[in-house]
Amino acid sequence: MCGVTGLLLGDPSSEAVTDIYESLGVLQHRGQDAAGIITCGYKGRLYQCKGSGMVRDVFDNNKLSTLRGSMGIGHTRYPTAGSSSSSEAQPFYVNSPYGICMAHNGNLTNAIELREFLDHEAHRHINTESDSELLLNIFAANLQKSGKVRINEEDIYSALAEMYTQVKGAYACTVMLAGFGIMGFRDPNGIRPLVLGRRETPAGPDWMLASESVALDVLGFSTVGDVQPGEVVIITRDGGISRRQCGPRGQVTPCIFEFVYFARPDSIMDGISVYKSRLAMGEALADETLRVLGKENDIDVVIPVPDTSRVAALQLSYRLGIIYREGFIKNRYVGRTFIMPGQTMRRQNVKRKLNPMALEFAGKNVLIVDDSIVRGTTSKEIIQMARDSGAKKVYVASCAPPIRWPNVYGIDMPSRHELVAWGRSEDDIAEEIGADRVIFQRLEDLVAACAKINPAIEAFDVSVFNGSYVTGDISDRYLAQLEACRNDNAKLKSGKANGGSSELIIGLHNNWRSKP
Repeated sequence: MCGVTGLLLGDPSSEAVTDIYESLGVLQHRGQDAAGIITCGYKGRLYQCKGSGMVRDVFDNNKLSTLRGSMGIGHTRYPTAGSSSSSEAQPFYVNSPYGICMAHNGNLTNAIELREFLDHEAHRHINTESDSELLLNIFAANLQKSGKVRINEEDIYSALAEMYTQVKGAYACTVMLAGFGIMGFRDPNGIRPLVLGRRETPAGPDWMLASESVALDVLGFSTVGDVQPGEVVIITRDGGISRRQCGPRGQVTPCIFEFVYFARPDSIMDGISVYKSRLAMGEALADETLRVLGKENDIDVVIPVPDTSRVAALQLSYRLGIIYREGFIKNRYVGRTFIMPGQTMRRQNVKRKLNPMALEFAGKNVLIVDDSIVRGTTSKEIIQMARDSGAKKVYVASCAPPIRWPNVYGIDMPSRHELVAWGRSEDDIAEEIGADRVIFQRLEDLVAACAKINPAIEAFDVSVFNGSYVTGDISDRYLAQLEACRNDNAKLKSGKANGGSSELIIGLHNNWRSKP
């Protein structure tokens, strides 16, 4: 899961970097491993700064001042394929043809085949293990077929239409062509989000693309709407905008984990308010709690695991008529634990991340509400914290059903054998994590919680719960490779690379020019 953004200002003398930097800060929750910005200035010159770490770590005022130009794209990285090396920080860039930069959110499920094609047939050099670089080079190879000195929108649409026939998986991308403009596109199923916004200025409209609508809101943009599945949006340097369906539009199936966990509650994606969907999840989970524990249950207090479960926990407590309390204080400067390599590291960081307030647990039967249970490491530590703080009984309610399958569309969930629900019943899971009882949201209730907000969205990607992948069968070869690089041993062996930022002026490109 990553955050992508793209910006083109109506005033060509203005600098885009400040707004791009601010938008990446708003999207920081989508990726904390690396960040990067590429801008385009006078005569198509590209300026870049990227590196490992959070947005505030990669950029300072001096670095931001070197990123010139009125348009650019940005990225916050959450590694799901390849390594955590700073060399894989995005956006990626290729100089041929025309100077193309790309920021990608998602995973390509035919990456093995694409790499072989680019090597043996397209003869394009791939410098990293990232499937995002593959996607960029597929597009570049297609665009090069035009053989033209000066390209126009039709050339871009044709190149992307061909790309849609070649790549499989999930992708939401922002792209910049040196001196020409920016564009955005999504996969045919709309698994990953991308939103378009407009801001009026005296010099003409500013245009922005971002993973979530909240990035537009914060910067004063009005939301135009979502980029549709299989759609390409092109915005040229003169502010002109065009849209076209270039890919086959299949059934729209956004990733439901966006609404459960990843997206900010103040975002709206595919016409669905994340906040309202989490309220609905809380109501449905309350009903499931009553079904499992009965109306005469002995719960004294409802306590959320901060932050993403707060909205659902509050609604659950209201529906059950049981008091809601904040029992854990969160250290916001520790990253997500389920993507960290090694059980020991995860346990240490859970304790650093959350601290219980004993007065809310002592002598009580508590219902702890969490957004999901992945490895179970966090849940196990939290439950032990509650018991050490004096809780008599500890129940756990999960806003998501049991996760039993790996995600292949952009979430770095572990190998199947490291998922706590793999091969275990709900009672087995409760025993494994030390809970008196675990209540899981039913899949049909989770889908309904999101779908009722926008009835036009009839289905979601729920493959982590049922193993049914919306893009079709996933090859055993791909799953084997994915699990090999995601399991704990592999991550510990490769280590967490510590790379600095990469700053350079990429080059001057004179072959963009205007339309013929």
